[in-house]
Amino acid sequence: MTDISIDLVKELRAVTGVSIMQCKKALVEAEGDMEKAKIALTKKSGEVAAKKGDRELGAGAIVVKKDNGKTILLEFSCETDFVAKNDDFKEVAEKVALAVLNGEDTKTLISEATLKFGERSEITRSEIFESENLGVYVHSGGVGTIVEFSSSVDEDFGKDIAMHITAQNPKYLSKDDISPEEKEKTTDTLREEVADKPAEMQDKILEGKINAFFKERVLFTQGFIKDPSKTIETLLSEKGVEIVKFVRFAVGEI
Repeated sequence: MTDISIDLVKELRAVTGVSIMQCKKALVEAEGDMEKAKIALTKKSGEVAAKKGDRELGAGAIVVKKDNGKTILLEFSCETDFVAKNDDFKEVAEKVALAVLNGEDTKTLISEATLKFGERSEITRSEIFESENLGVYVHSGGVGTIVEFSSSVDEDFGKDIAMHITAQNPKYLSKDDISPEEKEKTTDTLREEVADKPAEMQDKILEGKINAFFKERVLFTQGFIKDPSKTIETLLSEKGVEIVKFVRFAVGEI
């Protein structure tokens, strides 16, 4: 059997991120040939990923990366919080995000992550922004938001609006974004809650409930998290900007 030095094993580990034991085994099988060992580990990572393909994804990381004037918000998923909280996993998630942002193939990166962490790893979703007028906030790797504004805003203001969305999770930008179907469904549900009220009061009570329900879910009408006396719409008006769109990702929420 070929004698494999610990330095050679460490070198392969530094390149691949795979465990010491797996690196040594690959080098032994490749008779000390570094390139052959790399190829063997790449092949094995693909086989491992295929075997774990049916496992449930229950954790992950939300990352934001910017490159060449574009910004990506991406959810990279795994099976457990134990792996998701690993700094190495977040580093891989950022590499995957950059690859997606630049139109590069991510298959090898994802297969290697599955082999390295011993869990199925997948891109769950992503959104790319090509505007520079953005507000960005990521909370502890588990929830993140990017807001696109109609014109440039200072970094703190953009971050504050993104942080508000991250915390409050609005479903709509404005009342105009609420579909007729959603309004009808909500009305039918809330009507059941006022069925025991006096008939002459039901319509007025129902209207109040509907307005309250959507007020909490529409970004413009929400009270700003740092100053509830002002709505988000008021803050935007004071700055003279509008929100073009926002995207919020939370791990496990689709």
